[in-house]
Amino acid sequence: MTEVETGQATQDAPWLTPEQQQEWRALMELVTVLPGAIDVQLRRDAGINTFEYQILAVLSSQPRCTQGLSDLAAAVLGSPSRLSHALTRLQRAGWVERRDCTELGGRRAEATLTEGGLAKIRDTAPGHVREVRRLVVDTLTAAELEALGAIARKIVAGPVAADVHVCTEQS
Repeated sequence: MTEVETGQATQDAPWLTPEQQQEWRALMELVTVLPGAIDVQLRRDAGINTFEYQILAVLSSQPRCTQGLSDLAAAVLGSPSRLSHALTRLQRAGWVERRDCTELGGRRAEATLTEGGLAKIRDTAPGHVREVRRLVVDTLTAAELEALGAIARKIVAGPVAADVHVCTEQS
């Protein structure tokens, strides 16, 4: 029998305690259920997915509503390929323009939010914020929300960040 079959941990992979398993499962439920719930609202109310919304939101916060594609991919935690596919959909809708540009002698591509894209994010944001409040913000106390944010930043800044960086570079 293997360690898994007998329930035995190894030195380099100790089992989680029952309490740790309970908390880990709760986190896995959260990261499985919450993105889908947010996506359902955005698709239903705005006809876009969460990734596309993030692209529009990031671009709307940039000077001239423009950002280089590599910086945009990093900001939305997407691979260049995933970003390219999403930008194609957003371009077809008339919300984003892509163009090549030269900056300091180098060659870059950038995305710019169109007037239509700016209108789209302005129309979409209130419903999205209402859903974020309903699902997360209003269910927690201010202290719990602050702790959740701190915990999320700590996890994302740790080994997860290195793993995501490697995955997006290879895509």
